[in-house]
Amino acid sequence: MKGRRSREETDERRETRREENREKAVDNWIPKTEVGKKVKKGEIESLDDLFAKGYKIMEPEIIDVLIPNLREKMVDFKKTTRVTRQGRNFSFRASVLIGDGESYIALGTAKDKEKFPAITKATRKAKLLMKKIVRGSGSWEDRTTERHSIPYSVIGKCGSVRVKLLPAPRGTGLVVADNIKDVMKFAGIKDVWSKTFGNTGSKLEFVSAAVDALFATNKMRLSDDIARKVEVRR
Repeated sequence: MKGRRSREETDERRETRREENREKAVDNWIPKTEVGKKVKKGEIESLDDLFAKGYKIMEPEIIDVLIPNLREKMVDFKKTTRVTRQGRNFSFRASVLIGDGESYIALGTAKDKEKFPAITKATRKAKLLMKKIVRGSGSWEDRTTERHSIPYSVIGKCGSVRVKLLPAPRGTGLVVADNIKDVMKFAGIKDVWSKTFGNTGSKLEFVSAAVDALFATNKMRLSDDIARKVEVRR
């Protein structure tokens, strides 16, 4: 009990510190792009509005403003070595997964000679890569219109890894490997089946393939029947 309470207190302090840092970064932010200036002034109030107007995310602070309750998790961290004429150069490679728990998700990877700068760089890079996925209820066993799953099967790739996601009826849960459950949760997916191929022992490639599969929900042209079951603007 004491160990669990201690971990909960540590997580709470970490979350409080993260929120304080986010608020400080937003307050001190001086936008350099036209989009950033509009976000800072409140002319753009959501990512849906930003993408609907054809804008791109050019500054990570845009995400800090538009998604205050952003979820973050480091999914991979390694010490890397590069051999040069001068000798071995060591650096750290971090991969951070972010999402709003609804429909936006991204994965960023970056390197640095120090641990925490590498994590910070990866987080900032992920914010620039944020994309919206399409959620829906595409299982033939499910007649609900709730957006709890994906609208159709999709495939994602990274290296030798292939991840196929299939829509599942409500109540199925996340029938996926533990390594990619957070990917589904960060994107707001509650029910889904998966099939995996290749070297899934590589966690970073596995997670990247899962993210790529979710991004694929935006690449398919929808029929009228499917469009009625997914979250899209027509």
